[in-house]
Amino acid sequence: MAFTLIDLPYPDTALAPAVSAETLSFHHGKHHQAYIDKMNAAIDGTDHANGSLEAVVSAARGTNQGLFNNAAQSWNHGFYWHSMAASETAPSADLKAKIDAAFGSVDELKAQLKARGAGHFASGWVWLAEKDGTLSIEETHDGDTIADSDFNPLLVIDVWEHAYYIDHQNKRPAYLDAVVDAKLNWAFASENLARGSAWTYPA
Repeated sequence: MAFTLIDLPYPDTALAPAVSAETLSFHHGKHHQAYIDKMNAAIDGTDHANGSLEAVVSAARGTNQGLFNNAAQSWNHGFYWHSMAASETAPSADLKAKIDAAFGSVDELKAQLKARGAGHFASGWVWLAEKDGTLSIEETHDGDTIADSDFNPLLVIDVWEHAYYIDHQNKRPAYLDAVVDAKLNWAFASENLARGSAWTYPA
């Protein structure tokens, strides 16, 4: 069974001007599709072909860097699409309480997400995550992920250049302002917190 590219959870125009339809056509339709295709080619005829994407990520970590990169990037991108919404939602009461406890306020969390994203060197990902009931901001470099870690990822922001270059050129802070201020899917984060375990890539 081959993995497939998941559909965007909104029309390709829904995130503009933060993320344009043109960016999504390349980022989702080209970049994400390429990770899926390379992963499928690598697992064809193996036991991984009938497993979950999460199992592929975990098994490949430290043993097959090429497969890990493509599997982790496939997972990260699926999670990233769901981390954004056409219009900003509100955190659940439980998530809001944990945000206040860890960061002081939602506005302060947003400020820290922007700062961490802007300061992240080169390519990677900035995560809002939960562990042992406490929220934190985590960073992974290049194609790494926290999908197979002790953290429960709640939201992620892609800070690879292909996530924003068409719309914002080299101005990563402008992309972060646009996404963090108006497009983060707090309903999705709330669902991930309530579930208490990592999101799974749709089969």
